[in-house]
Parts: sequence; structure tokens; C-alpha cells
Amino acid sequence: MGESHAAEAPAALRRRATLAAELGASLRPTDGTSAAALQSSLAADVSRGNVPPETVRAKSKSDKRKRRSDVSDRLSCHKTRESLLSSTSGYNNYRGILNWCVVMLVLSNARLFLENLLRYGVLVDPIQVIALFLNDPYRWPAACLVIVSVVFVLVALYTERQLSKGSFTEVAGFLVHCINMAIMLTLPAAVVLSVPSVTPVGGAFVLGTYTILSLKLYSYKDVNMWCRELSMIKAKKLSRSLSCPSAQHFNEAGRKVCYPGNLTIRDMFYFVFAPTLCYELNFPRSPNVRMSFLLRRLLEMWMVPIIQSSMKPLEVPNHLLWLMFFYGFFHSSMNFTAELLCFGDRQFYNDWWNSETVTHFWQNWNIPVHKWCIRHFYKPLLRKGFSKIVSQSAVFFLSAFFHEYLVSVPLRMFRLWAFMGMMAQLPLAWFVGRFLHGNYGNAAVWISLIIGQPFAVLMYVHDYYVLHHIQEAD
Repeated sequence: MGESHAAEAPAALRRRATLAAELGASLRPTDGTSAAALQSSLAADVSRGNVPPETVRAKSKSDKRKRRSDVSDRLSCHKTRESLLSSTSGYNNYRGILNWCVVMLVLSNARLFLENLLRYGVLVDPIQVIALFLNDPYRWPAACLVIVSVVFVLVALYTERQLSKGSFTEVAGFLVHCINMAIMLTLPAAVVLSVPSVTPVGGAFVLGTYTILSLKLYSYKDVNMWCRELSMIKAKKLSRSLSCPSAQHFNEAGRKVCYPGNLTIRDMFYFVFAPTLCYELNFPRSPNVRMSFLLRRLLEMWMVPIIQSSMKPLEVPNHLLWLMFFYGFFHSSMNFTAELLCFGDRQFYNDWWNSETVTHFWQNWNIPVHKWCIRHFYKPLLRKGFSKIVSQSAVFFLSAFFHEYLVSVPLRMFRLWAFMGMMAQLPLAWFVGRFLHGNYGNAAVWISLIIGQPFAVLMYVHDYYVLHHIQEAD
């Protein structure tokens, strides 16, 4: 037995040395060591039994496969792939194209800005504007109305404080809130219609401000009422229902705000200026203010009006101006405000441009309004027993009312084009959702935006011109 093992030992050593030589031939030194030295070292390790033969064989097979793969890559350089701009490619990163658009907008309007600056100088002096307003504030009815809106905010806060202490009954508090919001919607409309010095732009700004405040105060009323209801049931349900999941949802002292500790002037005016219509006791907060982010949004807010004013009327499609307004307001302005206030929820819009149904578009292009409608109007109607169709129709009716309110009152004419345009969305949504799908549905949504909205604007422009300029000429 001993002789047979002695005879087999040299053969085994030769096999190990052969495997080490094959492996060393496929290796490349990385630290300056020669291939021969590396091969002899590996052969010595194999001879001493430091490297198992199985590892050597696996390494050899792996290197052979790698060499075959390299050869295969040199022989074949094509495989089945889609172009990036094809819808089937799954590619969705177009950040470079967006940067190109921004660069082109800046370059195309820089010359216009410099020419106007050299020719006319600085046309608006903020100090003179403030001085003129202080000397004769009645010449600025729109600005006065905006300042007066603070009174309605304080009335809502006072009412909620009295309700929290039990000084007001729920019925009395509800009546005060209803009267307060009714005056908010009627007072600015009456002033705009009766005071000739209010321009259409100023009137639209005032009515938009009061409309936003009325929706905010309605949400403020509802949330505080829900807090009182929950406090009457169980205290533990209050913390679970109203606390936010993020660890950053605390006040400056690092504590979570609970009812009625939220009924403060600071909390109220934070909500008034926050870019949302839905009230919460503890809003998600960002850790700090990013100055670079603020400057980018400020530059965009400054560029959009210049671009719009540089376009001659009727030479640019109306829906392009609408898209510029969307970007300037929903992205630039609202992100600027949110960054200043460290407001964490920046979902002001979703990918409405990919909408395949009209319903999906209205749910995604204006997220703050959509959240308010779902939270304070649609779901309460469902809880009262109304069907989904009736509740959806009621939401569109409310939206149609405010669209007409924000257009007809500043223009001082009532044509119901905006109202009918919004109500026409109901049959259009049914038709597109029933008969069109995929790209066809998305094309139908874009057609409604390109044709429907500019057509309503054209009708108002026509009627405004007939009502004012032709009568003045006669």
C-alpha cells in the first residue's frame, strides 16, 4: 500500500502543476509581477495543497467563459432594443430636454430684456408704488380688499376658539362660519362690479384670493370639528388619526400639536400662506430652506411673465400660454412658497399630461383643489348616501360655479361660457372613458385642452370686445 501511494504522489503533483500552469496562463498581473512568477507561485501553492483543485478548475472554467464572451461581443454588437423615444422603451428621463427648453427661453428673452432696460429704464419703482398707496389708498380698491380679508380669517379663528371652550354651540358656530364665508364670496364681487377703478386683472386677483381663503377656512372649520368629535370619543384615537407619519411633524419645541393647542394666530396664518387648501394640525415640514432652490424658482417666476408679454397676441397657440401659466404657478410659485415656509408636501400636480381619461386629468393637474374636493365635498356626500355619479356631478358643478365666478365678475359680463365648458366635461369624460383607451384617450384629452379651453377664452374675448369697444365707438 505504501509503495502504491508513493508511486501515485508524483503523478498527482504533476496534475496539480499542470492545472496551475493552465490557470496562470490566463491571468494577468496587476502589481508589476511577471506572469511567469505568478504562474510559478500558483503552481507552488497547488503543489503544497494550499489551493484546492476544485477552485482551480472553477476559475479555469470561468476564465474560459469570459474569453468566449469577449469573442462573442466582438463578433456580435446588436441585440433587440427599442429607441428611447418609443413608447415601448420604458424610458422616461427627459431632464436634458427640459434644461434645453429653459436655456433657450433665457437666451431668447435676454435680448428683449436688455433692449427694454436700455430704452425705458426701470419702469416700476417699488418705493413710489408704496408711497402712492399710503397717500391715497382708495385708488387701490383691489389691494384694500386683500388687506380686509384678514378680518375674515380672524373671525374664523375666534369662532373656533369659542367652540373649543364651549362658549358657542355647534349650531351657532356653524352659522357664524357660513355667514363669514358667504360675505367673503359676495363682498369682493360687489366691490368689483360697483367700483369702476377695479381693472379685470385686479378683480380676478381679488376674487381668486377670497376664493382660496374661503376654501381654506371651510377646511379649517371641518378639521377642528372632527377634532372635537374625536375628543369626545377616545383620546387615543385623536393621536392616531391626526398625527403624521413623519418624524418631522412637530412644532418648534419638538412636540406634536394636539387640539385645541392648534388654535393660535401663528398656526392660523401659517395655514393661510401655506400652498394647500386642506388643513392639518401637524403639516409635514422640510428640515431647512435651500437658497439655491429658492433662486431657481424665483428666476422661473420672473421669466414666465416676460415670455408671455413678448409673444404677440394670436401668434402663439393659447394652450401654450396656459401651459406656461401652469408651470409658473403650480411649479415655480408654489414651490417657492413651500420652500420659504418649509412645507414638506410638494405634490402640487401629477403627470396629467399622460392622462388617458378626462377624469384622470382633473384628478392630477391641480392636486390641492382635488384633495379639497375629495376630503370636504365628495366623501361627505358619499357618507350622506349619495351615489358616486351624483357626487361627481356635484363636484363638477361646484368647479363650474367657481370658474364662472372668477371670469365673469372681473369682466363684468355673464355669458356662462366657463360654466358650460366645465359641465360639458361630464359627457366628455363618459365618452372618452367608454370608447377611447391608451394613446387614443390621451390624444382626446389633449384635443380637449387645445380646442376646448381656447374656444371658451375666444368667446369671452369676443363678447368683451363687443360689449366695450363697439359701444364706445357708437
